Amino acid sequence: MDATHFGTLYQSLLRAAAKYPDRPAYAVPPMPGRSYHPDGWEVTWAQTLAAVEAKKALYARAGFGRGHRVAILFNQRPEFFFHYYALNALGTSVVPVNPDYRRDEIHYVVEHSEANLVLGIDDRADDLRAVCREIGPNCPFVSFDHFPDAVPSPATPAQPGEPDALTEAALLYTSGTTGRPKGCILTNEYFHTFGQCYLDLGGRVAMREGEERLYNPLPLHHANCLSVSTPAMLIIGGCLIFPDRFHAGTWWKDLIATRATAVQFQGVIPNILLKLPPCPEETAHTVRFALCAGIDPVQHEVFEQRYGFPVVEMWAMTETGRLISDCHEPRSIHTRAFGRPSQWVEARAVDDAGNEVPPDTPGELVVRHSEATPRKGFFSGYLKNAEATDEAWQNGWFHTGDAVVRDESGCFHFMDRRKNIIRRSGENIAAAEIEACLTHHERVRQTAVIAAPDELREEEVMACIVARHPEDVVDPAHREALARELFDWCFERMAYFKAPGWILFVDSLPMGTSAKVQKIHIFPQGTDPRAQPGAIDLRPLKKQTKAAH
Repeated sequence: MDATHFGTLYQSLLRAAAKYPDRPAYAVPPMPGRSYHPDGWEVTWAQTLAAVEAKKALYARAGFGRGHRVAILFNQRPEFFFHYYALNALGTSVVPVNPDYRRDEIHYVVEHSEANLVLGIDDRADDLRAVCREIGPNCPFVSFDHFPDAVPSPATPAQPGEPDALTEAALLYTSGTTGRPKGCILTNEYFHTFGQCYLDLGGRVAMREGEERLYNPLPLHHANCLSVSTPAMLIIGGCLIFPDRFHAGTWWKDLIATRATAVQFQGVIPNILLKLPPCPEETAHTVRFALCAGIDPVQHEVFEQRYGFPVVEMWAMTETGRLISDCHEPRSIHTRAFGRPSQWVEARAVDDAGNEVPPDTPGELVVRHSEATPRKGFFSGYLKNAEATDEAWQNGWFHTGDAVVRDESGCFHFMDRRKNIIRRSGENIAAAEIEACLTHHERVRQTAVIAAPDELREEEVMACIVARHPEDVVDPAHREALARELFDWCFERMAYFKAPGWILFVDSLPMGTSAKVQKIHIFPQGTDPRAQPGAIDLRPLKKQTKAAH
């Protein structure tokens, strides 16, 4: 499939505004006390285009064009799209900056991207101005909240030519697992590929042109919302709805207030919602489906029955420009199935040598567009890191780093990120499976399972746990008793070798803005987690003879 015919995102905006001028394009739910749009807000496609054209003229007067980049720290402000499309019309790339970044992290992104301008909300103005001073005069700061009538001109002239499908539209930084984040170069074709692939899924996620209202609580500086939801709604003239962040307490009220017809989220959100007490709003919504990455199979059917709409499992990465989804009946909702290849993507499970493995054999998921044009519609590469780009692309396939199993029907089942696979005495253990088991326990609020070094078995399972009731883990004796209770809980439900050999109770776990635990930030680099104060050694309990317990 080919998405180059769409041209640029700005050209798609022109089509949407011409066809659906009075239909809503973007909306935010009401949120009393918020500094912007506390009563909620909605803007039509015609109004969006008018605001974009005003910004476009301003940026054009300053000399922005192809080859330039503008870094924007905007904290989920819907006005971001006015700048996004205006700059896109000129061929200028946007670099969304995570608003939770600290100053040195912002400095890295702005400097590495060689941004010609930094645009940011006033709450972070001091940090942004400091970063711009450190980088030098060719990187000025402008207020997002009080945008001026003129902006500083870039120090270098724009590249010649008009923007097209292959022009860079955005530079998204991955949440690096090792070292600094990598900047993914993303073209107009990439975004249109992601959006059209979503729209072509059909089945339980069939979209209606000009009618959908898609609610996504995930941050716009990440691919889930910016790369998947945004272009899909742009192509069909739907409305993208987003709050400032996920709010469990107002979730159902927000869906009703914004008249959402579909939602998109990560697997941690169903787990949180299912632990809320029942309320009338949870069945009074108009949601037709949810697209979700990583819902717990044990919770899947329970969630659908309680809330009245299907949760459709999916898989995607920032780099891929397309997604795979288990969207056609019969769906395998009691497994971690995420779907089959489509006209947009070819996929395989391979061993370490790159050879395709037989069904029901774990392997790494690799994907491509086709043998003839493997990289079509994917990210264009990692900025200033050709070595990492070449490492990701091997033998014409993009190596995802995800461990999967393909069943006899050709459906892929997710195991875990390969880096989250714990290798204990020859057994490959998926951390996600143990995390799911522990999270079901009523006394567990949150958990992250990691690999601890083990002199005998290479690695051992270690669970870092936030207790639902902190008072349960203050007293050492109570802490030991809860650890044993949780060990037994896992031991009764999984193979003996999967039960935690170590448990450490922590006050909190580091979370990213996409609602994922950032495991690399739990401990400083080089730390032996077994040596942490309070770490409880449960390895003597892991005996195979107890497997029938």
